[in-house]
Amino acid sequence: MNTIKHLEKLGFKAKEKVTGLEGVITSVDFDLYGCVQFLVQPSAKDGEIPRSKWFDVTRIDITSKERVMEMPDFDKGYISEGKKGPANKPIK
Repeated sequence: MNTIKHLEKLGFKAKEKVTGLEGVITSVDFDLYGCVQFLVQPSAKDGEIPRSKWFDVTRIDITSKERVMEMPDFDKGYISEGKKGPANKPIK
């Protein structure tokens, strides 16, 4: 399995082939049973943020040529060292 190939889809706009749901790939899942899935976050409509949905990678078409935002660096720096997240935010 080419893990990097799947991770590189983060941040791209996508469309699910069966339901037609469109949104941005915000997460990638590799589960114990061998499934690889993308989490697709649809755009907000009328001030409401729709729920994200998980789909197998084979059901997803990438619809943009560029990411909507820069992808994090998972190989080096504070993210790869586990130093990013709510546990490090100060309590008010």
